[in-house]
Amino acid sequence: MKKKKVNLRDLKPGSDGQHSNDDGHNHSSPKKVSNIETYLPAIFSFVMLIVGITVDYFEVFPHFSGWIRILWYVIAYIPVGFPVIKEGWKSIKSGDFFTEFLLMSIATIGAFIIGEYPEGVAVMLFYAVGELFQSAAVNRAKSNIKALLDVRPNEALVYRNNDYISVSPETVEIGEKVQVRVGEKVPLDGILLSEKGSFNTAALTGESKPDTIAKDEKVFAGSINMDGVIEIETTKEFKDSSIARILDMVQNATARKSKTELFIRQFARIYTPIVVFLAIGVTFIPYLFVDDYVFRDWLYRALIFLVISCPCALVISIPLGYFGGLGAASKNGILFKGASFLDAMTKINTLVMDKTGTVTKGVFKIKEVKAIGWEESDFMKYLMAIEEQSTHPIAKAIMEYKEDGEDFEAKDVSEIAGKGLKGIVNGKTILVGNKALMLANNIDVPTETDSIVESIVLVAIDNKFAGYVVIADELKEDAKETITILHKVGIKNIMMLSGDKDSITQQVARELGIENAKGGLLPEDKLNEVEILKQNPNNKIAFIGDGINDAPVLAASDVGIAMGGLGSDVAIETADVIIQTDQPSKVVRAIKIGRSTRKIVWQNIGLAFGVKVIVLILGAGGLATMWEAVFADVGVALLAILNAVRLQKMQWK
Repeated sequence: MKKKKVNLRDLKPGSDGQHSNDDGHNHSSPKKVSNIETYLPAIFSFVMLIVGITVDYFEVFPHFSGWIRILWYVIAYIPVGFPVIKEGWKSIKSGDFFTEFLLMSIATIGAFIIGEYPEGVAVMLFYAVGELFQSAAVNRAKSNIKALLDVRPNEALVYRNNDYISVSPETVEIGEKVQVRVGEKVPLDGILLSEKGSFNTAALTGESKPDTIAKDEKVFAGSINMDGVIEIETTKEFKDSSIARILDMVQNATARKSKTELFIRQFARIYTPIVVFLAIGVTFIPYLFVDDYVFRDWLYRALIFLVISCPCALVISIPLGYFGGLGAASKNGILFKGASFLDAMTKINTLVMDKTGTVTKGVFKIKEVKAIGWEESDFMKYLMAIEEQSTHPIAKAIMEYKEDGEDFEAKDVSEIAGKGLKGIVNGKTILVGNKALMLANNIDVPTETDSIVESIVLVAIDNKFAGYVVIADELKEDAKETITILHKVGIKNIMMLSGDKDSITQQVARELGIENAKGGLLPEDKLNEVEILKQNPNNKIAFIGDGINDAPVLAASDVGIAMGGLGSDVAIETADVIIQTDQPSKVVRAIKIGRSTRKIVWQNIGLAFGVKVIVLILGAGGLATMWEAVFADVGVALLAILNAVRLQKMQWK
């Protein structure tokens, strides 16, 4: 059922003069509205109602009867009733007859017709208060997403015509130089031109620890510069920057409804007209079967029936539950592309993951240095002199080795295809490469190197084996713990697929406790493995990857999860869930948030249906009054809202 906005809810408590329309985006309001102005209609009606009931009960004013009494309650009714009646009329004019506005209008006006003035005012008052509470709950649920929206940069200091000028980030072109002062937001994605910079990326990654960036490394829009004036060279237009695309995704996340939410809304469209006709039946059908039929009594029962049957508890609380889940996830650095994926995460029983960049850091580091017949420092100087001429990632890892003393200089360095490098250092012939290079030069290699599965660099000096360096990709700090917790939360089938050689993949799998692993795979091979798993309809598959060469598998899985999404356009485009940090443990958190959200949604459904059915039966039998009806409608809605708000308070580890 389409949920429209009424005036009371448009004026949100604690708002800054903005309200949320049906399109889900913020629109400026021409006038700022304070909390007291927001609640003033409800406060006025409440005071009028209490005074009226008090005068009725204690009979302190003998002339409080007839038209005076009617007028008093009409005045009490108008501030809370008129906006609802107005929205009901708009709905009818647009062809949407059966809304909660129509139900509440019929029920309360009917109460006035049969003389139940206090109850008519009370029902509409509680409905209005319920709408205000809902507004406050939505604002609370939106707080984390609003914090993310607040990181949108407003200006950029761009270098033009020999000076820095302030312009809108949308007007900055690729390749321009931008200055960012201390405490300001980085306006666009770029490369750091300054020697180094320290950035607060909490709004993007959920991590409060400052991130230190070196020269020529990537800087992301929305980061806050923490230390000194820095300069960046833009690499993307604002509309294509990571933060702009993530903001667009978050703003539109609620458009992708869960199946539960869609079902409830479709159900409400059928349910509402049915209860209207049932209420008509409750009014007139007893005339055919009841001897002492009194129209007023049966009309009163029908009005109670209408108030009870109003589906707003369902229509309000279920989307709010999912919205709370989306907000809680974003607070934890996890972006779901829609409520449907919160549901999908609860059904996952098979997890397939990439290795490099997912459970490992994707950065080569020296794991071991073994020098034979040489001091380690001299051995490494010979090796580094040769590797300085190479651009290979392994060479870069070797060049990070710290040694004392003067560096050696290499001459006549040449590459031997598929084997390694050869050069002259301090008059000595240096060979650096794999076992094939050593054997080709008749150099004996110790058998101990055969058992090393990581990348290994062999070194010979003057045609004599001098040692080796083991290079390995480091496991992420929380990788092993993540696998353990995944097993505990019920994800028993975990598989690792990697393009790295199989021996390395198998070793990493053993370290993590993953039984099923395959290495040496191309992207299409990974896709084939996932397609094989999908042949079993009982498998609900999530794939975790870096979102670049894993894009086909991310798209084919039931839930595609991208690690380090800020650095990858393909991740944002293809994946269903974005982990804004490189922490695999956030996947466990995403599963727990999804399960908690679904649990709360079903609690709300059960609460709403259970209470309504009981009070509907009592109302039709004449055992429930308008006050019970109010509880069945507004009271249940408030309880459901409070239940949904719990998602914002929960802690996931």
